[in-house]
Amino acid sequence: MGHADRRRTGRPPTAAALKKLVLRLAKENPRRCRRRIQGEPAGLGHPIAPSTVWEILHAAGIGPAPRRTGPSRREFLTTQAERIIAADFFHVHTITGRRLHAPAFLEHGILRLHITGITAHPTAQWATQQARNPTADLGARVASLRFVLRDRDSKYTDSFDAVFEAEDMDVLLSAPQAPHRNAHRERVIGTIRREVPGHLLSVNQARVPQVLTEHREHYTTHRPHRSRGQRPPEAQAQPAVLHDRVPRRLLCTRVLGGVINEYR
Repeated sequence: MGHADRRRTGRPPTAAALKKLVLRLAKENPRRCRRRIQGEPAGLGHPIAPSTVWEILHAAGIGPAPRRTGPSRREFLTTQAERIIAADFFHVHTITGRRLHAPAFLEHGILRLHITGITAHPTAQWATQQARNPTADLGARVASLRFVLRDRDSKYTDSFDAVFEAEDMDVLLSAPQAPHRNAHRERVIGTIRREVPGHLLSVNQARVPQVLTEHREHYTTHRPHRSRGQRPPEAQAQPAVLHDRVPRRLLCTRVLGGVINEYR
């Protein structure tokens, strides 16, 4: 209730109305102390004592501001999605049973996927080189990224982190044995495991990069994503809706030998 509302009604707000306002301010502004919360009603023409604000918050079980500062991890990842790139390593097997390792970097904001290399013997030096590859691929977009989200795998060393820190990014570590803390990364790796090695065994190491590149192209240029309104990462907007009734031919493109189909 502002000045205009008070002049119109001719009555000050009730205690219940002020209590409701204080609780709303505390909920919508969790980093504000009670002094700042007190200032909002005062600015609306309804001064309230700091002790009254404290009593209202205390009765509602809302602690002092230091206990309420900072967003939760989920809130942080949501609000900072456009500025986060997540890193992880996954593995695939050849038909001979050889285990190959590949790094995956996922831009949270638009879900653009980068798969930068593959090896049977991942070392710390190799991992550091893989960190350099996406920063080169990102080009000017690297300036818009602020955080690198990774787990505590031993392949991540100070040299790996230094590649991103040189681009003014902060490295965020997920908790041990907590894959849900990097859920976007886990989801894309799960997609790769289901759609690539689960249906297509590669004969040798030379074939695996071709398979992963083809899948990455599908993932970034055609695959619809619910979080992006059923748009692929590379799409700026949905195609125009066709309102006419002109019959059109549906074209199907087989990806990875028919493991995945694309329609146009």
